[in-house]
Amino acid sequence: MNTGMKTNNGIRLSLLITCIAITAFVLQPAMAEAQSKKSVSAQPAKQAASNAKAPTTGYAPVNGLKLYYEIHGQGEPLVLLHGGLGSSGMFGDNLTALAKVRKVITVDLQGHGRTADIDRELNVEYMADDIAALLKHLQIEKADVMGYSMGAGVALQTAIRHPQVVRKLIVASIPFRRSAFYPEILVQQAQVGPEAAEMMKQTPMYQSYASIAPRPQDWARLLTKIGETMKKDYDWTESIKNIKAPTLVMAADADLFPPSHAVELFGLLGGGQRDAGWDGSQRPASQLAILPNATHYNLFMLPALSSTAIAFLTQPAQQAKW
Repeated sequence: MNTGMKTNNGIRLSLLITCIAITAFVLQPAMAEAQSKKSVSAQPAKQAASNAKAPTTGYAPVNGLKLYYEIHGQGEPLVLLHGGLGSSGMFGDNLTALAKVRKVITVDLQGHGRTADIDRELNVEYMADDIAALLKHLQIEKADVMGYSMGAGVALQTAIRHPQVVRKLIVASIPFRRSAFYPEILVQQAQVGPEAAEMMKQTPMYQSYASIAPRPQDWARLLTKIGETMKKDYDWTESIKNIKAPTLVMAADADLFPPSHAVELFGLLGGGQRDAGWDGSQRPASQLAILPNATHYNLFMLPALSSTAIAFLTQPAQQAKW
């Protein structure tokens, strides 16, 4: 990424911005959200009103948070979780497509978007507990759960920690152990910290954050917590083996980790163990999709994300037979 800035520490600035971008959480979510708002505002008022019904919005008091959520569409509930440094508006047209077949519940996770941070570590396990508490608050016994990047980590942990609330699970672009990241990504992640906060104030991502955050001054705090989280080792291999919910594993063909890692996750969920049979009756309950011509930075905007997810959500769950 060319920062276009020539300062005495320009090399370090470039590296800091690049390393945050490589964790997938930066410019594209904010730019996609801004473009989505621009597209809506460009329509004649009557046409815009007829094309989309305003979502139901609210704040759920869960685990010390005032967790912001929106409800789009009607039907069976689907919780949709954004990536790190993003917010519930980042999915753009994919949210619109999903809301045509599901009641989509988008969430601004801890410290993101319209949900203020609290004095708590930023980790996917705690945020998974928040999602389970949100469903209880909304009086929803069971829902499909879909997440991208950090949101996919939250979705995985929701299925692990609260299996009773997850019907189907979709995880897009998430390594289930830290060592799966390409080595150069780990090097760059190690440099993310509070010193990037002031530099990043010139980016559309910060501008998007500041426009909706209840406390824009928490920007440096959020980057600090994100940096601390990325430096911690993790491996969810054994826990994933216990997931019972039919799961769609999605990844870009040029992601932050090799496609083989997504295949390995699919295997932990019962996939790739045997031939499905001529009639498909022996196929596993879970599915795998490696999206072509995709990267971690554009996966959440590709139409294939929602079309692949909808195909999985709307078909009857296949019961494993081995």
